[in-house]
Amino acid sequence: MASIFDRGDGTGRRWPRGQKFRLSTSGLEAVAQYQEALRACREVGGRAAFDQATGAWAASVGVQPGDGAYLEELRVSDRSMVELVELLEDCGATTDEAKAALLRLLSAKLTEPVRAPP
Repeated sequence: MASIFDRGDGTGRRWPRGQKFRLSTSGLEAVAQYQEALRACREVGGRAAFDQATGAWAASVGVQPGDGAYLEELRVSDRSMVELVELLEDCGATTDEAKAALLRLLSAKLTEPVRAPP
């Protein structure tokens, strides 16, 4: 798997350390679908309902079920990788897991880098 700091544009250039990311238009739609999946599974209740709902959502957008938590944090504000790890640390997020999740979200075009002002 490529490093999250590799821009993936074939140049070998890396993202700056403090690079922030935000939801794309598709990401806004995906997070709304994620929230709806969570509402639906609460009606049924239980871990199995949660796993089924988040698994179906993830398959529909081409990511993994746990990636929804990262989308939720990006829904609130533009975030850097370090910020995402800190925010999701209580959920057991590690730097490697956050890098992998962000790479999947970028590949699925659900997130995008925030361009620095000129």
